[in-house]
Amino acid sequence: MRRYTFHLICALLLLGLAAQIFLASPEARAQTEQKIGQTPIPANILVAIRESKPGGDPNPRGQILYVQSMPFKTYIRNVLPNEWLPNWEAESLKAGAMAVKMFAWYHVLNPVTIDNQRFAVDNTTNFQIYREGTSMPRTDAALDETMQLAFVKKDDTIFELNYRAGYPNSPNFQYRNAQKMAQHGSQYLAHRQNKNMLQILQVYYEGRKLVKIP
Repeated sequence: MRRYTFHLICALLLLGLAAQIFLASPEARAQTEQKIGQTPIPANILVAIRESKPGGDPNPRGQILYVQSMPFKTYIRNVLPNEWLPNWEAESLKAGAMAVKMFAWYHVLNPVTIDNQRFAVDNTTNFQIYREGTSMPRTDAALDETMQLAFVKKDDTIFELNYRAGYPNSPNFQYRNAQKMAQHGSQYLAHRQNKNMLQILQVYYEGRKLVKIP
């Protein structure tokens, strides 16, 4: 009986520890849902800057050096050319601009606290790759054309648009069920199938609509 009691106590302690880890994780936090018209497009965003790898790339496991507040549009300008190749088709870049913007907007509404520092995103693949001073004319143009538009749920709820690299020269339809856009897939659809931004977004995201930001 004592042996069983001991094992039971150990199991309960482990369950309690697991629950604490789960509840402390950013993913387990309650999500804030806002709708277009209830919240304006952010003016600024808090970005955690992590240590870089020896080659200079942002390190997803690096220590957080500081948290920087910057204009929301400046952030997107310096993310898009690091996530979408600037020489890709204009409609692919516009789909990318929409994804980068909606991802960032959602995380402004749902910030995290890590290492006692509160922020919306960091500058690595944990969120989106941000590199200061990397904006490019073609990606800037894609952002300017789409800045006053939003791609939201049917009930107008702002939600993140996730995406993955995917494989070159393929539409990467395998991501459709996961509600993720393939970056290479967006280029394939724009270049090979002449699809526009909205058509590309509709391939990968179900139950969403394009609206003008009030």
